[in-house]
This record gives sequence, structure tokens and C-alpha cells, in this order.
Amino acid sequence: MQNEEGQITELYIPRKCSATNRLITAKDHASVQINIGHLDESGLYNNTFSTFALCGFIRAQGDADSALDRLWQKKKAEKQQ
Repeated sequence: MQNEEGQITELYIPRKCSATNRLITAKDHASVQINIGHLDESGLYNNTFSTFALCGFIRAQGDADSALDRLWQKKKAEKQQ
């Protein structure tokens, strides 16, 4: 919900799982949000990061590691283009 100035006034904005596009509800206590830092050519952190959210369903299935790897490889390919 937005006010007349265009500012978001909603108290709770749900997240979506980066791997499955499922809504992460307020009661999904197994969900995680991970920030992965970007490095420059010399291997130093350059104050930018990518955020990935994984729902509890993916984690319970044991697919979180492969989903995060797939998402990061896709993001890395987009950054290099």
C-alpha cells in the first residue's frame, strides 16, 4: 500500500524465494536470506552484494546448496555481460 506521495506505508512486505518464487510467509521460520559479497579482480570486497532468499521448503528438501549455487552462477554470468 502506498500513500499519496508514493511512499510505501505497509508494515509487512513479504519476500519471495529466489529459487522457487514462492512467497515466504511470516510463519516460515526455516527461511534464510543470504548476502553474497562481490569481489574485484584482485580479490578485494567492493562494497556491493547480491541478496538471495531461500524458503524453508527448499531447505527441508536438502536442495538449498544446489539452488544457491545455480542462482549465484546465473547472477555471475549476468554481471560479466
